[in-house]
Amino acid sequence: MDKELSSTTPAATHRSSDDVNFADTVFGFWEEFQDSSENSSNSGNDEEIHEDDEEEDEDDNNICTLEKDNCFWEEQDQLLKTTLCRSSSRESKIRQATMEAMRELNMSKMLCLCQRPVVTEFMSCRNCLRREICDRLSNLGFNSQICKSKWRSSSEIPSGEHTYLEVTENSSNTKRGVIKVIIELNFRGEFEMARGNKEYNQLVKRLPEIFVGKAERLRVLVKIMCSAAKKCMKEKKLHLGPWRKQKYMQAKWDGKCDRSILEPILPKVYSTSRAIRPKASMLT
Repeated sequence: MDKELSSTTPAATHRSSDDVNFADTVFGFWEEFQDSSENSSNSGNDEEIHEDDEEEDEDDNNICTLEKDNCFWEEQDQLLKTTLCRSSSRESKIRQATMEAMRELNMSKMLCLCQRPVVTEFMSCRNCLRREICDRLSNLGFNSQICKSKWRSSSEIPSGEHTYLEVTENSSNTKRGVIKVIIELNFRGEFEMARGNKEYNQLVKRLPEIFVGKAERLRVLVKIMCSAAKKCMKEKKLHLGPWRKQKYMQAKWDGKCDRSILEPILPKVYSTSRAIRPKASMLT
């Protein structure tokens, strides 16, 4: 009996050790599997959190950009309104005389006959219109002249030229010298853009069709509108043409009213009646 017990005991002991080793192997594998699952789950959560953070940062950046853009356009609008509201008594007198001349010419039925091949309406010919307003202002005692500006091309802007009206007066302050009042008959049209955005077009609508003001005030308006044009093109991811830059636009009204560059005085050959057509020759 003791022999049997002694013979069976090692076998039982051997089986129990095998069972323990197998159990340890199974449980060890299961623990490694759980650890790997938890690690993969945690890494997945970390990636999702990181992506959420990036999206939130992007949204915050977009909101900040939008707020900056809104602040810019509001500031430009306020600056434009403030500049346009300012006016001296001298500017007001010249502006009133210019508008009165425009109303009278608009009501008339004059025809333009300034050596052009086609007879057009007087108001559509800026050369005749500019000359007539200049003459009327001169008759009212203003020192009005027609100026032509010319500038050469550079690495920044192309060459060009522009014609406008100018009224000069001597200032009572000797340090200021001559006061220049610019008259531009197509002021709003100079800043119109086919691809302007809503905010820029609203600024353009605030501009007067005919500008009458000091040269210093004109420079401020040019700076405001050119800055707005640059911002508009940047928001639309378009290239800003060199003819839209501040240096180019300002050059239009920086001419000198030298007598040698003034437009030739046109004879007053316009008429309030219709142009007489030449009669056909009986010999042809």
